[in-house]
Amino acid sequence: MTRDSQVQVGTGTVTVAGTGWAEAAPDLVLVSVEAECRAQSVAEAYAAAGEGLAAVASALRGRGVAPSDIRSTGLSVRADLAWRDGEGQKLVGYVAAASLAVRLRDLGNASAVISDAVLAGGDAVRLNSLQLVLSDEAGVRAQARDAAWQDAVRAAGQYASLASATLGRVASVTDQRPSPGPVPLAGLQRAAATEPMAIEPGLNPVEATVTATWELRY
Repeated sequence: MTRDSQVQVGTGTVTVAGTGWAEAAPDLVLVSVEAECRAQSVAEAYAAAGEGLAAVASALRGRGVAPSDIRSTGLSVRADLAWRDGEGQKLVGYVAAASLAVRLRDLGNASAVISDAVLAGGDAVRLNSLQLVLSDEAGVRAQARDAAWQDAVRAAGQYASLASATLGRVASVTDQRPSPGPVPLAGLQRAAATEPMAIEPGLNPVEATVTATWELRY
């Protein structure tokens, strides 16, 4: 598939930026899981968050998630302040948070795995995000690049014809790679769930842009 191109005509040359894209079904789920706990002391909050996240990690491993696909990504402890009339801000405790980044390679079982992990961690556990991505998009990107090149060739040929010329040799080619990033699954961010929620993978678009310059033959 292609999109609009951009063109620049110079002395004896034509430069065109062609854009194309291709789609493929994602095969990898990226999940961010967090445990956030409040307690009267730093030690209590820290321990509770650690226990919650350890339970999540244990549930993931029990479901067959490889240790290499579970990675710690965050750890914080902060004061929990509350406003009270006539007293101003008062320290009411501490909040500790710890998070994991998880890769799930079986989309068919991803929903059940996430549900088990959240249930194991209890009410302190949250899903910060869930993203559906391509583990290897090289083949899809090649298709997008082909589409982008054909888009550029068509546009360049049209402009050459309008200038009463034909396309000569290619003088330069530049490959530009847009970075659309993973596609988030709406509705699960900052949500706690104990029942499996359907995951609809759909198709992930991969875009490519190529800029080429042709000499014009008159």
